[in-house]
Amino acid sequence: MENRKRSGVNHGGDNPKKFYKAVVRPNKEDYVFGIQSVIETIKSDKEIDKIVLQKEIKLFEEIEKLARERGIPIQKVPLEKLNRITMKNHQGAVAFVSTVNFAKLSNIVADTFEKGEVPLVLILDRVTDVRNFGAISRSAECSGVHALVLPTRGGAQLNGDAMKTSSGALNYIPVCRETELINTVTYLKNSGFQIVSCTEKGEGFLYSGDYTLPTAIIMGSEEDGISPSLLALSDAQVKIPLKGKVESLNVSVATAVMLYEVVRQREFV
Repeated sequence: MENRKRSGVNHGGDNPKKFYKAVVRPNKEDYVFGIQSVIETIKSDKEIDKIVLQKEIKLFEEIEKLARERGIPIQKVPLEKLNRITMKNHQGAVAFVSTVNFAKLSNIVADTFEKGEVPLVLILDRVTDVRNFGAISRSAECSGVHALVLPTRGGAQLNGDAMKTSSGALNYIPVCRETELINTVTYLKNSGFQIVSCTEKGEGFLYSGDYTLPTAIIMGSEEDGISPSLLALSDAQVKIPLKGKVESLNVSVATAVMLYEVVRQREFV
């Protein structure tokens, strides 16, 4: 255990369950409610992060059809959870509007190679804390990350809090939402990327890697780190050295440490 404490981590040790118990209601500009309002929002050009429907109601066929066509995640919840979002007449349907427009990863990869740049992609595996996500986005934009990749399900909500915490960085860094991260990682490997997971399971420290190559870095969730399936696809698993008694770094801090080792190597080595 002592060796584990001092050898490095990939996630923050944050407890997302505690966080969500304390979270306040979303800002009203982050969501729309009511069946027809949700339908029209789906049909518009707005990006939708997810749709929350009351699970006891069976009258959402059009919403579900439109959501499937656009690849928008749907979550079925009890009435009580919807009422915690808004006490107005939501009719069992709420759509969370994203603060960013999603980009296509393949386009970004192609454009980066065409410009003669060495691509750097950051993949977040189920990072759910909105403030962590915002801080990570800020570090990613400042360190020159070409694309930030999130899973369609299980990621942080891209709302006003995320934009505020990012200090506006989400206006500048491309964000890609992918249905299956396994397929995304496989695509990047086939495109010439090395896949590097920052994890406490790593055999070497992050300083041992060569990040002057096209690189995709995976950071894991606050609760249980990187999924085993993604670790298995990684070309390297690296860890951050820790000298104190606390076992983990916050995921946003760990991400910044990892990204700025890439910057150091690409700019100064």
